[in-house]
Amino acid sequence: MRFDASSRYAITGGNGSGKSTVLQILSGFLGSTEGQTRWFRNGSEIPYEQIFRHVTLCTPLLSMYDDLTLDEQVHLWCKFRTFKKEIEIREFADHIELSQHRNKKLRNYSSGMRQRVKLGLAILTESELLLLDEPVSHLDARAIKWFQELLSKHIGQRSLFVASNSDAEETFLCEKSIDVHNYKSGTHTS
Repeated sequence: MRFDASSRYAITGGNGSGKSTVLQILSGFLGSTEGQTRWFRNGSEIPYEQIFRHVTLCTPLLSMYDDLTLDEQVHLWCKFRTFKKEIEIREFADHIELSQHRNKKLRNYSSGMRQRVKLGLAILTESELLLLDEPVSHLDARAIKWFQELLSKHIGQRSLFVASNSDAEETFLCEKSIDVHNYKSGTHTS
């Protein structure tokens, strides 16, 4: 299956159906057991070891360093990745509405605050492909609105894949849907 630039897909299916696995394969963090996954940019294939430069993945299971403060986590992140041009490192905490907690150790963050950090890092990082796995996990109604506004403002021309149990709050920007069950059963059409 081929995906074009600026594609926006919801990857749906029940718990344990393989949605997260699909995102991990698309991100290059996990190899597929069958077939091939190849990435191209402007007609040229991207070497496997360079995929991470083009893809950003956010998943509730993503680990962070609990002994770091928010500012320390962001500085560490920026040693490997680059924020979008309009984002200043020192303003990151403002973008995720956690300025008052910037010097608090991440271990003392609530699950919702931790999810804001993960989403902020993914959405505000320069990448061509943004992969979000159940992005509103641990977010309350106010934080869901924040997520939707941040994503809408910063999606740009990136391709977006959102793994979800068909939650409209998560897939609101998606134009197409891929049901993982159809691929497992062989009823898909490409």
